[in-house]
This record gives sequence, structure tokens and C-alpha cells, in this order.
Amino acid sequence: MDERGWYAANEVLAFLLELAALACLGWWGASVGDDTALRVLLGAGAPLVAVVLWSLFAAPRARLRPRLPVVLAVKALVLGGGAAALYGVGHLVAAVVMAVVVVANTAVAEVFRRRPAASPAG
Repeated sequence: MDERGWYAANEVLAFLLELAALACLGWWGASVGDDTALRVLLGAGAPLVAVVLWSLFAAPRARLRPRLPVVLAVKALVLGGGAAALYGVGHLVAAVVMAVVVVANTAVAEVFRRRPAASPAG
């Protein structure tokens, strides 16, 4: 697989991690406490807040274009929140695995982002 293939695979993994984080946040929210209203509010609200933050600051076509540290902070909050949510519902190993994969995926994305574009052969 060439570099573009690895880049594309890493981007697909990033998208799947984003979806997993949203699902984990919803799962955590729906399992908190005994009050049904609170569970519904957090089950829907936690992923909704994450989506709003992501779309404003971290998405490829984000409405706002903050500097990289802000983007990374939002990614850490949302994706790390997904891992923390897994821990919160009692899945320690899955939470650690998700956190490690998120860090590796983000690091690889930054390496690709910092590399100069390959010049066309010719």
C-alpha cells in the first residue's frame, strides 16, 4: 500500500473513532443514575454536545478555523470523552484500547499533515 493508501486508511479509522466516541457517550449518558429523564437527557445530550463541538472546531470543514492546539483539544475532549465513557460503563480494557488507538491515529494524522506533498513523477 502506498502512502496515499495509508493516509486514506487512517482517515477512515479516524471517522470510525469519531462515530464510536459518539456511541460511547450516548451509552454512558443512557446508563447514568436512576432518573429516566436524566438518562434520556444525557444519552442524547452528551453526543449532541460532542457533535456541535466537533462541527464547530475539529471537522475538516469546521465552521470556525481555530489553530491546531484548539483543534487537538476538541479532539481530545470528544475522543477522550468516548474512552472515558467506556470506562464509565465498566469497560476498562476497551477504554484503554480506544484511548491508545485515538492517540496513535491522531499522531499518524499529524505526521501525514506535516509531510510535504509528494511531487508528481516525471
